[in-house]
Amino acid sequence: MPSQEIKDKYELVVGLEVHVQLLTASKMYASDSTEYGNLPNTNISVITLGHPGTLPKVNKKAVEYAIKLGIACNCEITRHNVFARKNYFYPDLPKGYQLTQDKNPICVGGFVPVTLESGEKRSVALTRIHMEEDAGKSMHLAGEVDTLVDFNRAGVPLLEMVSEPDIRSSEEAYQFLTEIRKLVRYLEICDGNMEEGSMRCDANISIRLKGEKTLGKKVEVKNMNSFRNVSRAIEHEFERQVEMIENDEEIISETRTFDATTGLTSSMRTKEDLNDYRYFPEPDLSPVVISEEWLEKVQSNLPSLPRELHHKFVDVFGLPEYDATVLTDSKEIALYFEELCDQTKNYKAASNWMMGPVKSYLNELTLHISDFPVKPKQLASLIALIDEGKVNFSVASQKIYPEMIKNSGRTPLEIAQKLNLIQESDENSLKPIIERVLEENQAKVEEYRSGKKGLLGMFMGQVMKKSKGKADPKVANKLLTELLEN
Repeated sequence: MPSQEIKDKYELVVGLEVHVQLLTASKMYASDSTEYGNLPNTNISVITLGHPGTLPKVNKKAVEYAIKLGIACNCEITRHNVFARKNYFYPDLPKGYQLTQDKNPICVGGFVPVTLESGEKRSVALTRIHMEEDAGKSMHLAGEVDTLVDFNRAGVPLLEMVSEPDIRSSEEAYQFLTEIRKLVRYLEICDGNMEEGSMRCDANISIRLKGEKTLGKKVEVKNMNSFRNVSRAIEHEFERQVEMIENDEEIISETRTFDATTGLTSSMRTKEDLNDYRYFPEPDLSPVVISEEWLEKVQSNLPSLPRELHHKFVDVFGLPEYDATVLTDSKEIALYFEELCDQTKNYKAASNWMMGPVKSYLNELTLHISDFPVKPKQLASLIALIDEGKVNFSVASQKIYPEMIKNSGRTPLEIAQKLNLIQESDENSLKPIIERVLEENQAKVEEYRSGKKGLLGMFMGQVMKKSKGKADPKVANKLLTELLEN
């Protein structure tokens, strides 16, 4: 492994190709079902298999999903879309070609903003996003020498996102993929599950000396089934290429596979200088023309995007960047929080509840926010109860909140009254309790007055105990301090 000093001489250059499998009910060019998990070779038809005389038809919903993603990624939307045949032979490609877009992708340019752990913000430029269909799946059963092919996935709609060689670290690649997953989930066009193959990524990796403008020879890495593994593969490949250059070895333009067990890449095949896919316009599909009216309709139906909600949570609600990032990680959590903030102006308290008790409850029971029994209005009422000094956070979170989950039909105030939890804020009622605590702890009082101010917490604990947790901490603390000092 090269030393850090040697690695610091080089710059990492990465471009990512991300395939997004679309959540349409039918395939890209046929009416076959896209349902996942069905028996092998049941979601197929003569169109999917490319039988002679069959005619494909473009899935309108898939085109709209492509437009949505393009708008969300700040792309230019191509109005006149032509499809092409990409010819190559592979066992799980039933037609012997793939229907895709070649010269005129539906989305051109654009960028995806990312935020690194250091707080630095960058924009990763996109080259294109184009529509195409997926291939089938080759399977090798344990102990069997034959290869089995399942064509259920063949023809499922894909969007391929191609970035510019714009990424300079494994962390940046990780954040780029995280942002894309957020986007497709917010847009509800893909579930973003990389582990299940509905979002897949190939990385083109090269290095060059810092200050150089010319790109080095790139190596493509495939078979990475998680964001973490993409990051690991990039880190390993950077070190491997640095070591080769330092040893005066030539980097070969090739396709490599990543082994998650060892964290290493290994060669699959060398890449020719020019792949001859013999692209030509698909003769059986008419061009898809996107009118201004259609484009405006899709744009008007776009949901709030994660970066828009992030800005709102920071700029309007005054939350820290960290809170906004956590809350916008999931669309459903973000929308619940947004609705909660329509009911309360204590935005930070609302954030603390969402990131604390609410998230803990959902994680513990592996629940979705849609299964959460407490509505935003009820949670806002609980926050108001604390803000009004009627209960403290400890009582609210440990006693009232669990009861709200069990019985969502009762208000926090009703629960607090029934359980006799309303906080005592009247100084005349609290003063005798505090005086009794001081009287029972005369030695500690003298120690406090001698300079051991840390004993204040002990006195407060005694006051809360004698008041059965009902003393308002702020009022009690103020009275206690006054009596101790006097």
